[in-house]
Amino acid sequence: MRMVQSTGNMALARLGRCCRSLVREPSKGLFCGILQPSAIESCVVAKRHLLSEDIIKLQDFQQKKLVVARRVDRLQGNFIESFGQKLQKNELIVRDDLKLLLHLCQTVEDLVLARDAIYRYHAENRNTHLEDFRFGPLFIRQCYELGMEDLAASTLTDKKISGFFNDATSFNIGIDMLFTKGSYEDALEVLRTMKSQGIKFNKDTLILACGTCYKMNTAESYRICSSLIEEGHSKGNFIPRHAYCFAVALALQQNDVVKARSLYSRIMNTDSRLCQNLKFLLLVKAGELKNAISMLSMELSYQRPTFVKKPDFSQELIQLLRLQSKDGPLMMEVEQAVTQLEQAGQVTHQTLDDILCHTPSGKRKLAPIKEEKRTSKRRLKPLQQTLLLE
Repeated sequence: MRMVQSTGNMALARLGRCCRSLVREPSKGLFCGILQPSAIESCVVAKRHLLSEDIIKLQDFQQKKLVVARRVDRLQGNFIESFGQKLQKNELIVRDDLKLLLHLCQTVEDLVLARDAIYRYHAENRNTHLEDFRFGPLFIRQCYELGMEDLAASTLTDKKISGFFNDATSFNIGIDMLFTKGSYEDALEVLRTMKSQGIKFNKDTLILACGTCYKMNTAESYRICSSLIEEGHSKGNFIPRHAYCFAVALALQQNDVVKARSLYSRIMNTDSRLCQNLKFLLLVKAGELKNAISMLSMELSYQRPTFVKKPDFSQELIQLLRLQSKDGPLMMEVEQAVTQLEQAGQVTHQTLDDILCHTPSGKRKLAPIKEEKRTSKRRLKPLQQTLLLE
């Protein structure tokens, strides 16, 4: 596994990394399609991530950084420089100072200083309960902002600091960052560390784990993904639909149609665009071309209100159906159905990989409820009393 040998030197070498705000725009590189699973490692991986902003909370973190920076500049001058001097003199690191430092990092050098401070703080407070404040998410969000996935991975997996990252959020954000950069081996190592330290996997962890295994597309990653799903299923834990979808896609890449069909049958709601494309691929991979054609024809004939978006199918999967039916008895029927689907605008250039590795929109923030009107503007009296008078 590619890990950091000297995190300080590696950190300085990555000074030019773009921050996370630039990563929010997916790159338009080559796609890793399901038709060519062997090309996954060689193609340019699109910079996408699986956790929504309301989980990563990078924007909130950046706003807090601005507030803290303004306050510290007025009161304490160059705080980072004075903190570095404290660290060199082996002075005691107090909680509030470390919290300030983790909000003030602006450069890679600052982040390396914060990493060293975390090691010192953990060594000094190893036997103290730190449940009143979690430093882990702050440090990992700083790594995310500065594009320091190697530093995040090496810190999360370092046994010397075991117990400092005692929450699922730190690990999830770190894995999401590694997934974004295509560092799937490192992401899997972070998952192993998380499990060995007894950090409970939540629904976001399962999505990230299955997504990582899908991207790796090896016999070992398939075994890990299947074990996670089966373990959760046997314990009655909630398994997100997105995690199931990754598992189904991975099973199909491994040519295990029986397992893929079994996993798909466990998805409670299959009305989504992703599920429909997976179902279509399942039929084609199973050689059930007649059923695949029927599925396309049914979508064409189904009457929907004009404001309801019609489901579309990946051109990549349509092409696979064409290849399977070429020179066969169903070839003309396939071409007719595909032509009608294209004319109806229900064929997308997105690959199944694009649809799988999307960034969720997250929870919508509800508008604040306005206080109910209690007074009459005309009489400036309580509204109920005014109505009775009138």
